[in-house]
Formats: sequence, C-alpha cells, structure tokens
Amino acid sequence: MKNFILLLCLVSVSSCQYEDYDDSKIIDPPLATCIDGYAKIDGTDHEYSCLNYDLMGHVTLEEMDAEAGNDCWGWSDSTTGREYAIMGVNNGTAFVDITDSTSPVYLGKLPTSTVDSSWRDIKVYNDHVYIVSEAPDHGLQVFNLTNLRGVESKQIFSADYTDKSFGQAHNIAINEDSGYAYVLGARSKGLYAFDLSNPISPELVTELPSFGYSHDAQIVIYNGPDQDYVGKEIYFGSNEDRVDIVDVTNKLEPKLISTFNYDHQYTHQAWLTDDHKYALLGDELDELDSNYELKVDAKTRTIVIDLSDLDNPTLHHNYEAETKAIDHNGYIKGTEFFLASYTAGLRVLDVLNINQKSISETGFFNTYHADDHSGIVKKTSSTKWSDPGDHIGKKGNSEAFNGAWSVYPYFKSENIIVSDINSGLFIVKKQN
Repeated sequence: MKNFILLLCLVSVSSCQYEDYDDSKIIDPPLATCIDGYAKIDGTDHEYSCLNYDLMGHVTLEEMDAEAGNDCWGWSDSTTGREYAIMGVNNGTAFVDITDSTSPVYLGKLPTSTVDSSWRDIKVYNDHVYIVSEAPDHGLQVFNLTNLRGVESKQIFSADYTDKSFGQAHNIAINEDSGYAYVLGARSKGLYAFDLSNPISPELVTELPSFGYSHDAQIVIYNGPDQDYVGKEIYFGSNEDRVDIVDVTNKLEPKLISTFNYDHQYTHQAWLTDDHKYALLGDELDELDSNYELKVDAKTRTIVIDLSDLDNPTLHHNYEAETKAIDHNGYIKGTEFFLASYTAGLRVLDVLNINQKSISETGFFNTYHADDHSGIVKKTSSTKWSDPGDHIGKKGNSEAFNGAWSVYPYFKSENIIVSDINSGLFIVKKQN
C-alpha cells in the first residue's frame, strides 16, 4: 500500500512538472550579455558599458522611420498579457510589442498631429495613450491601445480623438488613482486638467493661470506621513526654479500648500518614493557651466526632498553620483530609482536606506556612444532643438544633451525600456 501511495505521489509530481513546461515560455538569450563591464552585440562592433543589466532587444530609429527619440512609456494588455513599449520620436509616437523582448516587433506609428518636434510626452490610462508635443498647435492626441491587438505588420495609425483647446505643451501627467490628466507647460495655461472618465473624449475641468509653468509633475492621492493631507489629491510641480506643492482635490479651487526652493539652475522633474515621504528631484542644468557644457568636476546630482511636512518641505540631502552627466527623467519602483541620465544612460539606484541619507548605484546600462553620438544610428541634426524655460540655443549645440531621455521600469516581466535620443529603443533586464 505504501509503495502504491508513493507511486501516485511520483506520478502526480511528474505530471505537474510536465504541465508547467511550455516551449513558448523559453526565453532566448539576450541580444548582448553584460560581461566584465561591457555588453557586445555578436557580429557587430556595437558595445555598451554596463553593470548587472543585459541588453534584451533593440529597435533603431531607422526601423521607426525617425531621426530622433524622446519620451517613452509602457502598456500591458490585461486581456492578452502582452507588453508594449510606446516611444516618442520626432515625427510621431511609435508602438513596439516587446512581449518577446529578444525579438521586439515594431508595429507602426501614430504621426504627429501637426509638424515634427524633438519634444513629445506620453502617458497611459485605462488602455489609452495620451500624447502632447511642443509641435505648434499639436494639442492632445488620444489613441485606444487595444487597436494594437492582432497587429502583425507595420502600420500608420490614426488618433481616436484630438483635443485642440490648447496649442503646444511640454508634458502630460496622469493620476491613475483619480483619473485626471494634467497638461503641463501649455504656456499661459498653468493648471490645465482633464477628466478622463470618457477616455476618448476628455473633459476639461480646470483651466487656471495660477502656479506658473510646470515642466513636469507628479500627482498622487497622498498617503504619506503628513496626516493633514492624507487622502487628498496633491500636485508636485517641477516649476522651473522650484517645486510647488498644490492641493488639487477641488479642481475648481486648487490651493498652494508650499514651495520648495533650493540652489536651482533648472528644476526639471521630481518623483516620490512609494511612502510619499521623499521626492527625488533632478535639476537639468546644475551639472553644466555657462556654455552648457559639463563642468570639469561635474557629478550627477539628485536632490532629495523631505516631505514629512507638506507645509514645510526641506532638503534631506544631495546625492552625488560618480557619473559625469546630466540627469533627466527618473522613476521609482519599490526601493529602486531608475534614472535616464543622458550620456550616462540608465542608472539604477538603491534607495532602501534613504532615511539614513544612503543611496547607492547597483547597476546601469549606457545606451550612449561617445565616439559617434549614437552607437547604431548616427545622430542627425535636422531636428531643431527648442525648449521653454530659458534654455534655448546653447542646449541644442551641447554634446551633453545626447543619450538616454527616459525610462519605464513598471512591466510585470521586469523588462525595462530606455528611449535614447540618438539610437532608438532599448530593452534591458537585470541579470539573474
């Protein structure tokens, strides 16, 4: 009897193991494995500096019929489980199926609504992507991402809706918990908010010149240590020379809570830790000299703001990395900070001990090539650089503004996408 029971157990375990085995789940080797500080694509001369991160896949600007890259975001289809990279390029928005990260499939592009621009920003809510641009009269494009299901060949897509109530804008932020989108940098608009209850027909609910120009922002339902504001919708705006903290719970009557001032050059972007106790702020110009070139002793700086008291935000400390580069877009996932740092590529920082003012780099993948400014696709100069906030002209001539523009680290697969200005889309993943 014992032998029979043992036999049943063995058969059961064997059957379960067999059922879990699926050829389709076998992952191909990375496009380039990080070994001894470098990841080299077989059969080519393309080599990238790295630490603990492999290159899984890559889509060039040439494949996307574009000359320059900018922002990126991601979408995971809850129905099919497939993962998609969404990347802004000079002439539109590109869609890439990265479910098989070692064989990404470029699905096509949603063209710019007016003319080309080096600036495009993208966010996703409720299976729709929302896009703004510095292109004149571009407005807000809305595209239903479920249109990507079943697409197997390159296509030119059309927007499902375009809002022209404003002209150009620099950025867009969405509070996915409240369902409101905030258009940023729409010149004199200040706070400009849409209700996304109807995803393909956003309703404008706030149009106020108050609080100035926001270059970037994060809006959350606050759940941090300041009990006075728990449960309220709070706007953290990176507003050129400061961070403004605004209570936007009442969209018709937003209230300025406080302003964080520091030794600014250009306040670019801030992102909150998961516990809402700190914000990690990047200043886009503090590593540069007056000619917009990197200082001889430049070190990439992240300003850590203590938000324990929203009425009185204070400097927690400045983290200075060993990299000689400008920081751009950064996002926090758990205890890691994923930072796109222009010519230093993607940097991954451990912020577990941020309370103790201890931050350390645990890995990186540099998409930038100093020898030709591109790596795989040569840099083009046909796309003109321009940017509000008093950094026009010299910025476009500076080599420091090349490389990694943005990063998206929120895929369930743990694949990370990096959008590179000169070289296109990179898919990287932490080594086991």
